[in-house]
Amino acid sequence: MNANDIESISIHPAIGVARVGNAEDGYFLAPEVIGATPNDTDGFRDEHGRMKRQVARFRIYATLKSGEVREVTASDADINWRVEIANLKAGWYDFQHAMDLPPDQVFEPPKRNATFNGDDRARLSIRPTARHVSGPNQVSAPFDDGTFFDKPVYLGELRTDASGRLLFFGGRGTSEPLVPGTKPVTFANNDGWHDDTSDGPVRATVTIDGTAMEATPAHVIVAPPNFGPGLFGVVTMDDVVRDLFFHEGILERPEGTSFSRDIWPIFDRMTGHQWVCDGILLLAGQGTPLDARDPDIIAQMNDATEEGSTYRQAVFNLFRDSNTQALKPAALPPFYGDTYGDRYLDGPKKGELVNPAREDLFLTRTQYQHLQNWADGHFEPDWDGVPTVPNFEDICMADQPRELDRAALHECLGGPFHPGIELTWPMRLASMWDPKVPYRLRPLPEGDAVRQDYGDVLTREQALAWDGPWGPTGPGSLTRWMGVPWQTDEASCNSGLVYTPSLYLSSPSFWGARVPNQVVPIESYNIATTPDLAPLQVQRHFSNRRFWLRDLQGKGYAERIDNMVHKWWMTGLVEAHTPPEGSGLPDPCFVETGRSPSFTKGDPSLKLAKDVVALQGKEHEVAAMAVRSEPEPEDILEEQSFERLGRGEV
Repeated sequence: MNANDIESISIHPAIGVARVGNAEDGYFLAPEVIGATPNDTDGFRDEHGRMKRQVARFRIYATLKSGEVREVTASDADINWRVEIANLKAGWYDFQHAMDLPPDQVFEPPKRNATFNGDDRARLSIRPTARHVSGPNQVSAPFDDGTFFDKPVYLGELRTDASGRLLFFGGRGTSEPLVPGTKPVTFANNDGWHDDTSDGPVRATVTIDGTAMEATPAHVIVAPPNFGPGLFGVVTMDDVVRDLFFHEGILERPEGTSFSRDIWPIFDRMTGHQWVCDGILLLAGQGTPLDARDPDIIAQMNDATEEGSTYRQAVFNLFRDSNTQALKPAALPPFYGDTYGDRYLDGPKKGELVNPAREDLFLTRTQYQHLQNWADGHFEPDWDGVPTVPNFEDICMADQPRELDRAALHECLGGPFHPGIELTWPMRLASMWDPKVPYRLRPLPEGDAVRQDYGDVLTREQALAWDGPWGPTGPGSLTRWMGVPWQTDEASCNSGLVYTPSLYLSSPSFWGARVPNQVVPIESYNIATTPDLAPLQVQRHFSNRRFWLRDLQGKGYAERIDNMVHKWWMTGLVEAHTPPEGSGLPDPCFVETGRSPSFTKGDPSLKLAKDVVALQGKEHEVAAMAVRSEPEPEDILEEQSFERLGRGEV
């Protein structure tokens, strides 16, 4: 590659997503193809059951003057990577709710840790010095010189692969209070606490034959773990930002509506939530009229004829109108929205809901328009089977940069933003983005610190300003308005049955694809796939959905969020399994695996269930069970280690 042949050079993905994990060495790479599942041949945990980190890999692409696009690696150039990150949560403002709501519905938040002022205020922000790395298979010094009140906090490190691409490792999921023994008390704004998420710009100098070029910079965020790898939001962050780009003219809208590209994914992602919310199982799971994996249902949806119009219109009418955003709680998609539970705190409306309509989630305007086109019969019925996820190497080189940009945000949820999992509501503000380049943030100059002080409260006008806190981005800009620590937020946001026990369904859900609600335990799956098990028994055990946070729920909310801070990695992951042929179960099944053995050891109810199932086994196996006199080790109740609550403690 000749430097004189290069028109432009840039880093992709434009926003990379790393995730925390407490395994000492193991890691896996973030998805690089839209809809791909993070893949690690040894699983997502190490041999001790600790969770591996998700690593964001960054590549450099050059657009040549000829129009050709080529990846630049260490075989072509000397690449010097430079990264600045920070964690600014504790020194930022409270999260209350999205500030792009109408003015009369916005609560202007005060500072977090408002009693800390002067020099102490600056000590709330964790700002390590920038790190750099160059050459193949290299490791940088860790980001460990940033401090929280003089206490060093490890936020990650840089490595490179054999081709000189950047590998970004985030923190280890450690969240701690300034004063030891302090308990968290709320979902998002725990004063005196910090965690080890972060974000910041990724830059690179590329030198070819002595000519140095600065690549267009990218950004990296460090998010909480993905507890549902392979599942995706009905509204993804990619959906959110593309809707904005279309509206702002940053991207040209695609012509027409494709069933395979624009319609089926909405229903398929909703069907995928059957594995993490039993209310959605009954709405869109296996065997329902909205089962997007049922060939007969798909054929009906793909029918563009006039005969199919009544059905399509009936399904369309189940969705909330994204244009009017009128109140319609008994509608799809079955998820909470940005203002769930928010009420006016004072004034003439004290106690009233801030925005009842936005207590529920809406599709983006773009998604809704495609759905309208589908209902009207104005779509391409181009179904050719469940799409396969390609290998990254099989994607045309010219298309790889945009695939990387989109894949990273496709893995992130696009709501509800209260505040969210990976990122929150400012992602839908035009002020965040380069107005000429899709997916590219407006960066602060290198080395500039992110402004933290906008007064005692942050006004709506300041928050939405072109040059305000959600304008040019720098180290710590994106993650500072997320929950602190992240564990308390995830343990607080569940499904409808938790908040409103009288509901018929455990629906809506908050963030089921990342923070599950009800799941299929591996024990239920193993029993349900027992050879020759009676079909009714298969369905009974397969339908035994359990509360994902059951091992951490404690005696109430305060114990649950505190348990999540310390035991988050001991919870299960909802992972894809291929059931035995002829089982009648969906393929794939997403099953909760990897719960800590300390939660499952010595469960007498599981032992009894297995013994009853064994009665359907072969005659000699039943006889052997009946005459058994010595208890098996798992029968001994003294070896139980799971938590037990007394009457009145729940």
